[in-house]
Amino acid sequence: MTESIRKFRESLNSRQGSLGPFMITSDAALVEAAALAGYDFVLLDMEHGPGTYENLQNLIRAAEVHNVMTVVRVPRGTDIMIDRALDVGAGAVLIPQIDNAEQARKAIAAAKFSPRGNRGVCRYVRAAQYGSMNTAEYFEQANDTMVILQAEGKTAFDNLDEILSVEGIDILFIGPYDLSGSLGLIGQVNHPTVISYIKEIIKKAGEKNVMVGTFADNVETAVKWRDMGVKFIGYSCDMGLFYNAAKKDVDAFHINK
Repeated sequence: MTESIRKFRESLNSRQGSLGPFMITSDAALVEAAALAGYDFVLLDMEHGPGTYENLQNLIRAAEVHNVMTVVRVPRGTDIMIDRALDVGAGAVLIPQIDNAEQARKAIAAAKFSPRGNRGVCRYVRAAQYGSMNTAEYFEQANDTMVILQAEGKTAFDNLDEILSVEGIDILFIGPYDLSGSLGLIGQVNHPTVISYIKEIIKKAGEKNVMVGTFADNVETAVKWRDMGVKFIGYSCDMGLFYNAAKKDVDAFHINK
């Protein structure tokens, strides 16, 4: 197990839990700055961000300089994206739009080498140090990488019991915005109906001993979910964090001019 994954697992199992920003940047400097700020992980978003896999490996390198965990959210709908993210060194993959147990099983299998799964085999990738790493050690270590499944909508909620019964889920991630949309309340992530669904997911996952993650727009919301047992918090977004900090400074400057 790599040092970054070990530290990440420790943060997940701590009272404090684990906090990290979604990042759509293509600039490795921002990833390194996030690591220096003390986040437990960085969540590199290939679903909504403009980055390429060529660039992704450089973002992962920037996090690795400081032994910070890299979670890569892959685009939906194809196993090869899971394979490619892991090949360039992702410590975990976040897989969106999991609505049933069969999709969950296929996603986990795509992220694991045989006999645990059917991930494509190549020992000359970056994650295997381009062939310089002992082959047996690489394949064993690679299966320690983590799988985070996104249960984002009402369909997933309706199939939650069967999804939670699938072996190999490291974290079940609740997407509050997608959930709100599927409930006809798009964007209303603090609506009582949306909150009640999230609480029920946390409860059911706890009964199955499956760790839960979710998204929080602000620290207050992150603390609220952490105190309810959520251990993995995807926090805001790099561009939103920059904008909010910049806007606060600009407004203060104009007030005081």
